[in-house]
Amino acid sequence: MQEHAASPEAMEELGRATAAMAQCGSVIALVGGLGAGKTHWTKGFVAGIGSPAAVTSPTFGLVHEYSGGRFPVIHLDFYRLETAAELVALGWDEYLDQDGIVIAEWADRFPELLPPETLWLRFTVESDGSRSVREGKQ
Repeated sequence: MQEHAASPEAMEELGRATAAMAQCGSVIALVGGLGAGKTHWTKGFVAGIGSPAAVTSPTFGLVHEYSGGRFPVIHLDFYRLETAAELVALGWDEYLDQDGIVIAEWADRFPELLPPETLWLRFTVESDGSRSVREGKQ
């Protein structure tokens, strides 16, 4: 699968489409540079789950939790973490054990901590300024 988005709103629509197929217990790994659309995709995903939450990047808070939809969504950002031990100390294992969906931005920093069934999505800024999302293994 490879999808293109010409605007932030189109990226949010891609997230909504994925949410329609999401199941409780899913882990979704988002990989891509700054400004590639990861947080906009997550906004759409959370809205698609049915949550009214205002989604923002968890870069500085590291973790945001969104409720009010079909499932709770745990949104993490690994960008500022230096070691896998920091992620574990943050409660990573507990987040994976919760009934909900885990979305991890910059997931390629600690791929060894993600379960084998993780959905990996790679975000790219194209030469024309659009964004693309493609599914693939870590």
